[in-house]
Amino acid sequence: MNRGELGAALRALRQASGMEAKAVARSAVMSTSKLSKIETGKVAPSVVDVERILTAIGVSEEVKAEYLEVVRAAATEATAWRLVRRMGVHKAQQQTRALEAQMTQLRLFQPALIPGLLQTPEYIRAILSRHDLGEDVLTRTISARIERQQVLFDSAKELYFVITENVLRWRIVSSPRMAEQIGRLISLSRLPNIDIRIVPFAAEQRDIANHAFVIRDDRTVTVETVHAELVVTDPRDVSQYVKKFEGFASVALSGDDVRSMLGSVQDDFLREQETG
Repeated sequence: MNRGELGAALRALRQASGMEAKAVARSAVMSTSKLSKIETGKVAPSVVDVERILTAIGVSEEVKAEYLEVVRAAATEATAWRLVRRMGVHKAQQQTRALEAQMTQLRLFQPALIPGLLQTPEYIRAILSRHDLGEDVLTRTISARIERQQVLFDSAKELYFVITENVLRWRIVSSPRMAEQIGRLISLSRLPNIDIRIVPFAAEQRDIANHAFVIRDDRTVTVETVHAELVVTDPRDVSQYVKKFEGFASVALSGDDVRSMLGSVQDDFLREQETG
């Protein structure tokens, strides 16, 4: 969890408590301005800051302990997935939604899967089912991810997605469900605030598609590794990811060419359904 996500989560907790920012700031022994900067992700809070804020809000000791552990992990800009599972994967989705509500631009590169914001419910379930979640947590997490997808229809936000061609053919679900997933990409690609691009196998590559990453407002980058989520905030490092994204975007198909490729892939899956 980066400072933007943490700030959004703290703000959500405060608002849920019904307390005004001024009252929380006073109890937490800080200025209202500092609290505002923490909630908007402009200032990285210390463990003491977070503890005082949560005490002022009046959360339970269990919730306080969870958030303080997150803050300590965030100090190294890495949050292990075991910690995310302990907090609740569905809560992580809610925190990401709060962060996405604040951003104005998202740029996402994905060489392995359909990006979460673009997934169908069936595709989401197939992905999350691999994480050994209980049925209740799985259902809540699926719902939370679907709720996150409302950001796609916010015309005030610019959303750019670059995926590699193999993503379209990676059989996460059955052929009929893959055809539906491809159809969703076609529909979403027509929204004016969404740009979906595909790097085809035929494109000459000058870079390596190491892993997926998300750039938000050119200020933070989130990288998902096997064991943890990493958050990059140093402008020099962020600029490397921006350059990498732009490089892949420059050799990717876009617009009608994307929809033509997607239509061809969808037809392949539909033919498999007919002959299966």
